[in-house]
Amino acid sequence: MNQINKKIGVLAITFLIPFIAFAQTITDTVEELSASERIDAIFSDYTGWFVRGIFYEIPFSENFQIPWVLIVLVGGALFFTFYFKFINFTGVVRSIKVVSGKYEEVEKHGIDALYGDPTPGGDQPETIRDESADGEVSHFQALTAALSATVGLGNIAGVAVALSIGGPGATFWMIVAGLLGMASKFAECTLGVKYRDVGPDGTVYGGPMYYLSKGLKEKGLGGLGKVLAVIFAVMVIGGSFGGGNMFQANQAAAQFVDLFGIGNANAGMFFGIAMAALVAVVIIGGIKRIASVTEKIVPFMAGIYVLAAIIILFANITLIPQAIGLIFEGAFSGLGIAGGLIGVLIQGIRRGAFSNEAGVGSAAIAHSAVRTKYPASEGLVALLEPFIDTVVICTMTALVLIITNIEGGFFAYGEQVTQGVELTATAFNSVIPGFSIILTIAVILFAFSTMISWSYYGMQGWKYLFGRGKTIDLVYKILFLIFVVVGSSISLGSVIDFSDAMIFAMVVPNIIGVILLVPKVRDELTRYISAIKKAEKLERE
Repeated sequence: MNQINKKIGVLAITFLIPFIAFAQTITDTVEELSASERIDAIFSDYTGWFVRGIFYEIPFSENFQIPWVLIVLVGGALFFTFYFKFINFTGVVRSIKVVSGKYEEVEKHGIDALYGDPTPGGDQPETIRDESADGEVSHFQALTAALSATVGLGNIAGVAVALSIGGPGATFWMIVAGLLGMASKFAECTLGVKYRDVGPDGTVYGGPMYYLSKGLKEKGLGGLGKVLAVIFAVMVIGGSFGGGNMFQANQAAAQFVDLFGIGNANAGMFFGIAMAALVAVVIIGGIKRIASVTEKIVPFMAGIYVLAAIIILFANITLIPQAIGLIFEGAFSGLGIAGGLIGVLIQGIRRGAFSNEAGVGSAAIAHSAVRTKYPASEGLVALLEPFIDTVVICTMTALVLIITNIEGGFFAYGEQVTQGVELTATAFNSVIPGFSIILTIAVILFAFSTMISWSYYGMQGWKYLFGRGKTIDLVYKILFLIFVVVGSSISLGSVIDFSDAMIFAMVVPNIIGVILLVPKVRDELTRYISAIKKAEKLERE
């Protein structure tokens, strides 16, 4: 009990002191500013250095600057692609088979238990099949839980912003980023399962915190692993409160209020309270409850959105060749966009990499909860995420925007828009009148699913730092729900810049760890492929 109280004390000091300093500074701020403006200005003063550092652009020439964090993300993805012999392409068919449950028995019991004789005197088949692998959710549930955190407002609003800056050519590089990111997801999610902790009650604790500390310790780098794990845990908690929570709630509330023309100044807060209540119902149940919700919401909302995009594409089928021509022409020429070819490339790669979070390490937390005896099986499942998120959904959005803009002229390429959701809504409405209502529902569902998944990510980082216990858990969940209401009620500005910086600061410890541990990933892939090949051979015989 003393240990728990000590941890709670440390927790309180860690998270309350900044708020006390915040409150004191706010009282000293000019009274003419609104509360939102004060918070935004103060947060910018305190955290601007961190944001600038994470998103610092390395100047290669006068018109050629690349954010260093983007170089790390793409560089890591290229390394994993070559190291694993283009598994982002060769592993797709097998990954679909894994998700469909084709190898479920092998993964649940292990190849030796199914087809060997692991116990003296033999074992009864029915007894063997009563055994189960560690884990809490199925492959499909783990996939949808992770997808719910990445498929969201970035696919709707982010793509529109990327196109407005980089033009149609940004779409091509966005797809490239998605394809390369598949290898990153494979590597980090395999490690997430391999090095997870499983509690006495079957609860799974996993993610980069564990493979950084445990995996690097195996390589004689325990000190480095511990430091990287703590850094990652701090960043994932901050990201869960900001980009994974407040930003989602803020955008959903704004879309809801705008659609229905609600003039009440407190409408955002009331929306936030309602959203927080719904989030509370789900996150109290843990990853099993989260997975059971996301496995229904994600396919439904993604299906509705993609179906609408397909309808628009068919309605404008004669313009598709022209749109594809604009994409390829812009990808390799720049079409007059600021920065030319490099500017277009950076916008596309940045949107793709930031949308699917490949290399960030967050998805490994959700995937670590899967039921399997073979970590590489979940790595194969995870590589589908960037494909679904970026190659399919983001590309659908981009094609709709490009095609409808050919005749509609809704926006000019090279001039950044500030309201990406509104631009996408305008494009969809031009072909499907009234679709903005459905889009608003989609935005709210996207935001809701993202919040519940990121609550789990943040909770895992919280547990790693402060321990496992009901009181510790409750503190985090209450804080998370408070931030839902706050995010819905205020203008975020610099708060979101900071939280986004925290999310992408996760890239540094994660990529370092995964690169050092790739031999372990390779060994797990070899073990899993050997197992399923043996099972397939024995089934044929």
